[in-house]
Amino acid sequence: MNSTKSADSGKLTLSPAERVGIVSFLIAITLLFLDVRLSVIPLAGFILLCAAAPFFPRFGFFLPIISRGVSNQKAVALTFDDGPDPLVTPQVLQLLLKHQVKATFFVTGKKAVEHPGLIKEILRHGHSIGNHSYIHDNLLMFRRTKTIAKEIASAQNVLSDFGIVPLAFRPPVGITGPRLRPALKNSGMYIVNFSCRAYDGGNRWIENISKKILKRIRPGDIVVLHDVRPHKQSLLAYWLNEMDLIVSGLTEKGLAVLPLAEIIGRPVMIMKTGDSTEER
Repeated sequence: MNSTKSADSGKLTLSPAERVGIVSFLIAITLLFLDVRLSVIPLAGFILLCAAAPFFPRFGFFLPIISRGVSNQKAVALTFDDGPDPLVTPQVLQLLLKHQVKATFFVTGKKAVEHPGLIKEILRHGHSIGNHSYIHDNLLMFRRTKTIAKEIASAQNVLSDFGIVPLAFRPPVGITGPRLRPALKNSGMYIVNFSCRAYDGGNRWIENISKKILKRIRPGDIVVLHDVRPHKQSLLAYWLNEMDLIVSGLTEKGLAVLPLAEIIGRPVMIMKTGDSTEER
């Protein structure tokens, strides 16, 4: 297990996984004196918890995860994953401009290389950009620490060519794991997942996305959507209308759409322009 020292206190900081592991081990040792078979129970429970934890995006079992806002405002943040896409992202930007709202785009390094103009457009419209790994390997968190770190660093290096330093990292599919914390060590980055989603499978299942989101939405939520093409290109107009319904519906519910940085109370990225820097 990996331990870290708090930058503020200098004290050893254990993750929930480490604390549970230690307690499980101590209970197992105690049970050895009663019945050897009983000692297996806490250890098995810990293993099962470790196996299940990665698949709960809001569960900071292995490291701290931001999945909701800290503000008491009646507001939410919109985030888009997996882009940019030359067909979809420009239309999303126009939709956001129409409603005068800002979003955060968690982009992959590979697509940023393929579509540099879209990265510039996202920034020109005043939106923020987060790191979503380089190739978006759904099983990334089950790879070696070195592989995870390389995926994150490769995307970071690509985005640095645009003069930006993302501070927020969203793992592919929101899956975390015990190797993520050491992979992020000394990177200055933190994890941002989400608290509201439509389970759209990366726009594979887009029917009634707006109804699903608006039914679940609560103040302080971080909404995850995807600026990638639906599984059938003919459904793009339908999907865009669903996006429009989401933003309009939030207004009708009295919920403002604020930049992610305002919702979570910390910058998502640093943008360098000449000798000046800007946080978003």
